[in-house]
Amino acid sequence: MSELTLLGLCGSLRRESFNRKLMHEAAGAFGGRFVEGDLRFPLFDQDLESAEGIPQPVAALAGQIAAADAVVIACPEYNKAPPGALKNALDWVSRVKGNPWKDKPVAIVSATGGRAGGERTQFALRLMMVPFRPRLLQGPEVLVGTASDQFDEGGKLVNEINLSALKDLMAALRTEAARVPAA
Repeated sequence: MSELTLLGLCGSLRRESFNRKLMHEAAGAFGGRFVEGDLRFPLFDQDLESAEGIPQPVAALAGQIAAADAVVIACPEYNKAPPGALKNALDWVSRVKGNPWKDKPVAIVSATGGRAGGERTQFALRLMMVPFRPRLLQGPEVLVGTASDQFDEGGKLVNEINLSALKDLMAALRTEAARVPAA
């Protein structure tokens, strides 16, 4: 079997965000080739789409989703929900012809400053993903609470419970990526 490609999407745009660190930890646990998608798009505006078409960065992300064997989404929790940049990217990609998400194995992880680790944001993101019909893994859940205490200076996840859950989730994602979806 050829090397599997994992696409990572980080809902936080901040370069040193805990979710970006968690996404890179997930990529390391997954193995294979890793590509990080860029969510820096203009706000979705159907007038813009009508006048100029799908922006090139949106088309590029849709192509990355389609080409990847699996996707991991690292989603922070902003005011009890996924951040606007991630929702905006989902809205834009939904406008691309075809559905790059269909039957795509997807795992969700989150790191937050609060103790719940992003339970609400993961729940909301799962609902947002339903129309796209991915093969969304249900667990094990990776909910890294009090994230500032869970990573070392090098950005490595140090909490053994979270690290074990992340490794298990990435093993399940790898298995799902290797499985041929039902026709």
